[in-house]
Amino acid sequence: MTDPTPPQAPQTAEAPPYVPPPPVGPRALMVPLGWGAPFRWLALGWQDLRAHPGIGLFYGGCFWVMALTLGFVFRARPEYAMSIASGCLLVGPFLAMGLYEVSRRREQGLKPDLASSITCWDSHIRSMGMLVLVLIVLELLWGRASLVVFAVFFNTGMPSTTGVLKAVFNPENWEFLAVYLAVGGVFASLVYATAVVSIPMILDRDTDAISAAITSIRVVFENTGVMLLWGAILTLLVVVALLPWGAGLVLVGPWLGHASWHAYRGAVTWQEASTDAAFQA
Repeated sequence: MTDPTPPQAPQTAEAPPYVPPPPVGPRALMVPLGWGAPFRWLALGWQDLRAHPGIGLFYGGCFWVMALTLGFVFRARPEYAMSIASGCLLVGPFLAMGLYEVSRRREQGLKPDLASSITCWDSHIRSMGMLVLVLIVLELLWGRASLVVFAVFFNTGMPSTTGVLKAVFNPENWEFLAVYLAVGGVFASLVYATAVVSIPMILDRDTDAISAAITSIRVVFENTGVMLLWGAILTLLVVVALLPWGAGLVLVGPWLGHASWHAYRGAVTWQEASTDAAFQA
């Protein structure tokens, strides 16, 4: 009689666990920054602006129109001023991308021109679109939060008169002012940390939006003091530029745009794949 038991399959060794390969391509490395770095970025940005003043004035005019729009909304419907301000924070960096392109071309020894600066986003539309989506979400949340703060904490209801500043800074509204500034500070910090180097990084390396945003946040966390100083300088110069009917943005806007490119170049360096391979060898 034959044995009815079927033959057993030969035993095989257990497969080893999967280990992902090391990343291929350049890696973003954070550069330790000194306290003088922001002023160096401003100096380099000024050199770019002086080299191509016509392009700078075009973008400065665009920034001025944004400021005039914000001022009109503040006078007519001040409860929506924060929403429009957050929209300007969204549009401004993308408008400045043309200025980044001018600085990038100068750095590479190429001749900048207005046409190439206006269309520089064409080859990065997918990454830029994703980053726009992230910033739009932050903008919508910021605008909604500001309206809630007005509704809950403002003692006299929604302000609608030309004396809104006097009403806002009324001692009876100190709780509103404290909460309004706290909420605005949180969202402004998120927008700043997400966008401070992400857009020039996309232009420079054509990276995806998530990687660019994460790198931007890493820059802020690893050089917190210097990046806070840089944010304070940006804020101060913009506020000063807004005082004479926003006309100062014609000059300050493109200057800060060029300087922001140099902030990215100064804060992030790249370790190429060849360097990684040599290190592993």
